Amino acid sequence: MAKQHHYTLHVEWTGNKGTGTSGYRDYDRNHTISADGKPDIAGSSDPAFRGDKTRHNPEDMLVASLSTCHMLWYLHLCADSGVIVLAYEDNPSGTMVETETPGGHFTEVTLNPAVTVKDHSMVEKAAYLHHKAREACFIANSVNFPVNHMATIKVAD
Repeated sequence: MAKQHHYTLHVEWTGNKGTGTSGYRDYDRNHTISADGKPDIAGSSDPAFRGDKTRHNPEDMLVASLSTCHMLWYLHLCADSGVIVLAYEDNPSGTMVETETPGGHFTEVTLNPAVTVKDHSMVEKAAYLHHKAREACFIANSVNFPVNHMATIKVAD
């Protein structure tokens, strides 16, 4: 039997300005995402949907989830393969489209990991392991749109 993992959170809407959802413009989209033993995440909707631009929105978190899942698998695979990663950064981006009916969907996310490895002998394997990380990432395996990778590998000075 496959191992199962269960995740439990608490999401609380904090945007009632006194009259609840009496009208589309009468409430804030602010909310708090909590998990036992972890810092809270201040959430809202995207500013395009009347959200607070200083808070994370679900679209941000989806793109971040794809990026961090890939990174964590990549670092794991590098450690197992003898590739010494000294630095890792990503500037991921995603595209979402609204549909004629209420709602929409993501059409793609592109990860742009910039990796620094210890020496030249590790570059080829470091590049290859991005493909293996893509295959292993739980989040990427759970979405129905392409997750592209535009990785760069450099060698430490």
